[in-house]
Amino acid sequence: MVKKLSPNHPCPCGSGSKYKKCCQRYHKGAVPPDALSLMKSRYSAYAAGESRYIIATTHPDNSDHKEAQKVWREEIDLFCQHTEFLGLKIFSFEETEREATVTFVAMLSTGEMRERSRFLKEEGRWLYLNGVLS
Repeated sequence: MVKKLSPNHPCPCGSGSKYKKCCQRYHKGAVPPDALSLMKSRYSAYAAGESRYIIATTHPDNSDHKEAQKVWREEIDLFCQHTEFLGLKIFSFEETEREATVTFVAMLSTGEMRERSRFLKEEGRWLYLNGVLS
């Protein structure tokens, strides 16, 4: 069973707000206004076990994108179940009208993950395209 995050829990993105007042609204369907909000909400989605959101916000050209969404969702759920999400630190954010990058470190129970993520805006929505680990 995938862990679920209490709405009153502090949001994993590090905003200081409760989850229900922060990233949960995106997980329930609100459109993030910029790529930085999308990136933070994706981190929170992993922490909350919201695999459907991860899939819905991944660009079809991403190498992890799978047609077999059930299998993909199960892979994400397994990762979420076996990982604690301990914090997020943003180092830089650059955005143009259709493309953006966010450089961050995610603190996980398995270690730190440093990435420069690239996002594209398609039909008014930001999507995660890919990332380079450092």
